[in-house]
Amino acid sequence: MRRIARENAPCALIALAGCAVLAWLGLYGFAWNDYDNEARAAFDALVHGHVEQFLRVAPAYGGSLVERAPFALIPGLWGGGELAVYRMVALPCLLASALLGVWLVARMRGEGRPALHRALALAVCVANPITLRALEVGHPEELLGACLCVAAVLLASKDRGLWAGAALGLAIANKEWALLAAAPVLLALPVRRRVPCLAMAIAIAGAVLAPLALVGSGGFVSATRATATAPSAIFQPWQIWWFFGEHGALVHGAFGAAKPGYRIAPGWTATISHPLVVVAGLAPGIALWARRRGGRVGLRGALLALALAMLLRCVLDTWDTEYYLLPFVFAVLAWELCAPGPARPPVLALSSSALAWLSFQWLPAHVSPDLQAAVFLAWSLPLAAVLARRLLLPRRAARAGHDGRGEPRGAHEMTVSALSRPLRTS
Repeated sequence: MRRIARENAPCALIALAGCAVLAWLGLYGFAWNDYDNEARAAFDALVHGHVEQFLRVAPAYGGSLVERAPFALIPGLWGGGELAVYRMVALPCLLASALLGVWLVARMRGEGRPALHRALALAVCVANPITLRALEVGHPEELLGACLCVAAVLLASKDRGLWAGAALGLAIANKEWALLAAAPVLLALPVRRRVPCLAMAIAIAGAVLAPLALVGSGGFVSATRATATAPSAIFQPWQIWWFFGEHGALVHGAFGAAKPGYRIAPGWTATISHPLVVVAGLAPGIALWARRRGGRVGLRGALLALALAMLLRCVLDTWDTEYYLLPFVFAVLAWELCAPGPARPPVLALSSSALAWLSFQWLPAHVSPDLQAAVFLAWSLPLAAVLARRLLLPRRAARAGHDGRGEPRGAHEMTVSALSRPLRTS
């Protein structure tokens, strides 16, 4: 244990420093962001001892508030106010990203990966511009859900079925989009461990969500009823349905802010968008399940299925916004880091983060919404197609010595090393 702590201490300190910088940059205040509109009232009630009111006014993602509720009480130890509560309830989300980064770096160190590659992987976890944006708009729970989903797959690959189920259950209770991670998690487990894992996930999610259901939380009940349909006319440029909309009257966003150039959503998108997100998000796992005939899938295959599901969620959701990409970026990062063969930097995770910043932050200040939509689709659709092809049509093992899912191919193959360069022979 001491050796493990000693080896990971420098990485952990760097990760915590990165989280501290993000907190300083992104948690400067909550005026006019989604925390102020959705979560502040619930946490205020909790801080003043009104637990039932806390549950009753919790928003649609009330499960996340329940999971982070103990952190809201900590500022009371020194008399902290609303701003201290706002910052403290984001702390577990930032710590989750630091823990995931340290975990991935430890795996890379054990495999002898270069220090530069480890630094880049840690930066994606703890210094990502998408994370910063999630903090600024008041949605740190997206970061927590992304980390829990990836952690559930990693734990499943190590036959830790109950721990994987606990992580999956917490992720689902945190936000319902984590249901898309269920299939990759179960596929990464041996068949005999799937039922206990699923039971644990249901038990954990049920325990977190039960208080909200019992008191009839308005946000939670309305979210449950809206599982199949979108109750809002939110229509963002960064999704596949954008060009089906029409230009008409000036569109106004939150607080009455005008949105020149925005399109008006067709009525049918509110009916099909979210159901298609569920269907398309589960499709990679189902297709992989059928291809493997219900058998176990390697770690890389499960992570790739998770990444593809989360990317399809962004492409198909009319509500799509920047922090929706966090689960995809973290999943594709873990997938890249588990690649066999010569060490490579996490190029796809880095480029996806850069493209997200370009599409969601830089372009809105410089180009029309139509061009924003075109740029987003120009990189997200080909990327989804490439990932789908890698998942369902893996390369021949003769070219890489693996079956495309990170599993060794036959027993006749061996790996040797010459001058620190891997060679494969059979």
